Amino acid sequence: MLRTLDISYAPLMDYGEAWDLQKKIVTKIDLGEQQDNLLLLQHPPTYTMGVQNHPEHLLLSKEQLKERGISLFEIDRGGDITYHGPGQLVGYPLIFIDGQMNLDLHGYLRDLEQVIINYLANHGIEGTRKPEYTGVWVGDRKICAIGVKFNRCRHRRGFVTSHGFAFNVLSGIQNEGFQGIIPCGIQDFGVTSLEDCTSKKFNMRDVAEEIIPLFTTLFNYDVPILDGMREAR
Repeated sequence: MLRTLDISYAPLMDYGEAWDLQKKIVTKIDLGEQQDNLLLLQHPPTYTMGVQNHPEHLLLSKEQLKERGISLFEIDRGGDITYHGPGQLVGYPLIFIDGQMNLDLHGYLRDLEQVIINYLANHGIEGTRKPEYTGVWVGDRKICAIGVKFNRCRHRRGFVTSHGFAFNVLSGIQNEGFQGIIPCGIQDFGVTSLEDCTSKKFNMRDVAEEIIPLFTTLFNYDVPILDGMREAR
């Protein structure tokens, strides 16, 4: 049986505001007051440090962060430090998962990777996985970082997912905030973007709309693709 999904889009949303929105929706899903949700958006320049918490992978001082206008958040997702900024499509799936779905954390991560791999394939790009790392790669360059949290429900048996994927779309994003960190603690490989892999120009909202049917198909949702995407608040 196909499920329904709310889809929200925001051209730009402060990271703290988006994190608060995620937590609010997770609670409502747990209570059964809201159906599953997919937030698609961009953030202003932001570093987020996951639960692995390696401060040495941040290469900038507090003064340098302030000078460059980059925010820093220590958050509750898995993984290490990463960068968010304009030109990167961030997706936050907020999904209720129970035992009947036969989906664990690792399976969920692989499914998120597959959404991006399928998107890249539609544009003639071979996206791959590296067994020792989470995310999607083109050759030896990461194009999409993934870090998630399974929130244990308090009012029913199961979990609600939060956080998600960060897909580099516009050219040059790897020359922005990624220069101030060791992304995900990985020193051996670099990052890339969709535009740099294709030498084409992309509109961020168009990319979001193209990802929606890939996501809903893989995760077994039934949603009107264009009418289902509203502005996130």
